[in-house]
Amino acid sequence: MSSLYLDHFGLDSAPFSITPDPGFFFEGGDRGAFIAGLLHAALQAEGIVLVIGEVGSGKTLMSRLLLARLPAHVDTVYLPNPAFSRDEIMQVIARDLGISTDSPGMSLETLQQELISRHAQGRQVVVLIDEAHAMPADSIEEVRRLSNLETDDRKLVQLILCGQPELDTLLSKPTLRQVRDRVVYRLMLGNLSPKESSEYLTHRLSIAGWRGGRLFSTMGERLLLLDAGGRARRLNLIADKALLAAFATGSKQVSARHVRLAIQDAGANFSSPCKPAKYKQAAAFIIALFVAVTLWLAVKA
Repeated sequence: MSSLYLDHFGLDSAPFSITPDPGFFFEGGDRGAFIAGLLHAALQAEGIVLVIGEVGSGKTLMSRLLLARLPAHVDTVYLPNPAFSRDEIMQVIARDLGISTDSPGMSLETLQQELISRHAQGRQVVVLIDEAHAMPADSIEEVRRLSNLETDDRKLVQLILCGQPELDTLLSKPTLRQVRDRVVYRLMLGNLSPKESSEYLTHRLSIAGWRGGRLFSTMGERLLLLDAGGRARRLNLIADKALLAAFATGSKQVSARHVRLAIQDAGANFSSPCKPAKYKQAAAFIIALFVAVTLWLAVKA
């Protein structure tokens, strides 16, 4: 995101980049417990793990954190965009494991022999598929076959599927009941509460080098939290644009006006679920205050 305002606000780095950066990981909002639970599930090698979260909730960052925190004896395959056909996906997994195979029909057998060899060496394999809700159903069924590969006491591959809630709908299809039956952990990554969202903003600003007082005005922050609805990506997007708007006007603090300009520039937040009661209360407060100020200015004029 924008770095034009860094010197203006005395920041070392852009605090609200939408690119997932483990260095800015926020452990509040049960995020710390979530990644610990995901790490535990990944190392059990008992079956399929599901990670479900709304658009922009932080699933990709969790995936990258998991891969970074897995112990050295774990070999990983990460598919960030699994738009592969049934015939392609095993080939891609084999390739990422460094296995050369020219015959699609031999992929599973070749994989099994390699996995057995790695298991004998004390190694473990984790296959993590992001955006799994977008996978063709027959590709998910093909990947499910990896969960059949096992020794007497553990699976040879730990399969982790990350996706939006639509992944639950996809797996509810009768044709994918074998996949659903092998799910041993289902982890739900929720949106941040208003309090957690405020702490999230403070955390990222601190990591980026902010050492001043309140950078977002009270009204500016309330409007920002209301719009984002607890989604980390939206928080980052609007906060970054609001900082840029404040910089453009020479202001040292981000006001509600700057946040409104940011929201207008970014467009409506169509991905946010229904707001909880606290967000509705904040919306009513902001609207009432705006109307009151407008009437007051009209009377003065």
